[in-house]
Amino acid sequence: MVGRINPNVASLTPYKPGKPVGELTRELGLTDIVKLASNENPRGPGEQVQRAVRDASRALSRYPDGNGYALKQALALELGVDSSQITLGNGSNDCLELAARMAIAAESEAVIAEHAFVVYTLAVTACGGTLIRVPALKFGADLDAMRTAVSERTAMVFLANPNNPTGTWVGEDALVRFLDALPEHVWMVLDEAYFEYVEADDYPDGIRLLERYPNLIVTRTFSKIYGLAALRVGYAVSSPYVAELLNRARQPFNVNALALAAAEAALQDSAYVEQSRRLNASGMAQVTQGLAAMGLAFIPSLGNFLSFAVPEPAAALDVYNALLREGVIVRPIAEYGLPGHLRVTIGLPEENARFLEALGRVLS
Repeated sequence: MVGRINPNVASLTPYKPGKPVGELTRELGLTDIVKLASNENPRGPGEQVQRAVRDASRALSRYPDGNGYALKQALALELGVDSSQITLGNGSNDCLELAARMAIAAESEAVIAEHAFVVYTLAVTACGGTLIRVPALKFGADLDAMRTAVSERTAMVFLANPNNPTGTWVGEDALVRFLDALPEHVWMVLDEAYFEYVEADDYPDGIRLLERYPNLIVTRTFSKIYGLAALRVGYAVSSPYVAELLNRARQPFNVNALALAAAEAALQDSAYVEQSRRLNASGMAQVTQGLAAMGLAFIPSLGNFLSFAVPEPAAALDVYNALLREGVIVRPIAEYGLPGHLRVTIGLPEENARFLEALGRVLS
């Protein structure tokens, strides 16, 4: 029986999420805990979302709308696209996997950047493809080197913009040059999970590029700025033809009824999104200033998180464990090729202050 296991799956290492609060409570008996490990919105869901979830909960005995009609219509209006271009997913991770299943097969390759989101590796490997990992340039994607790595065997390129866990990004001119040079047989997956947090003049909107590049697939999520991480709902936007292909591989009812209702309500609450964006910007300033005051280097980020270097790279895991004993959960990122760094999510002002105080005590 063991000999019949899919070798692609057998070779994988399971995804390691940020440590849950309950797990730390069980391990150390702590109850006053700040979790800054999983890039969640620290505010909790908005009032409109909470009302929508309460209303939708009355029909829990019924299957959800398998096509997600209402949410697709709302997204189409919000994004300025046709609803036939949208594929809904159980989080944007689901859409990333659907894209891989559409294009990746044995003997095909996928190109990613060093330090890229680990789900790309999981999706490509599970489909039997070969991963081509291109060395980073200043912790970010080296698009010129990635283009050079593309070959006749390349089926897909994955690029997160901004990237998790580094927070690095590519500008519009660089992205357009890359897409112009990409062979027609290669699919491009542009992961914009942190799109709504970005405040940079040269940052590209992938959805505006879809008409120009039919091989482009853009993925986004409601897990971050919209505050719906627990409900798992994301989406991909592509050409109608690609969306139809993705839907062939999509599981029936892959997005639950509460998530559909919550996401539709979240789209209507623009004030919540803007407040979350402002909170993140002020929190980013608070954390970067605090790290700089301690003499710690960090990677500039356009997301809602920051990766910083510990003074002695070999001690990063020790610092992480010491912070756990302080009741502060951050994220070790050695699996991303950054063993000397830790990643911290931008939280509420008091959570950011507690992190900085705890880190100062740990390092001293």
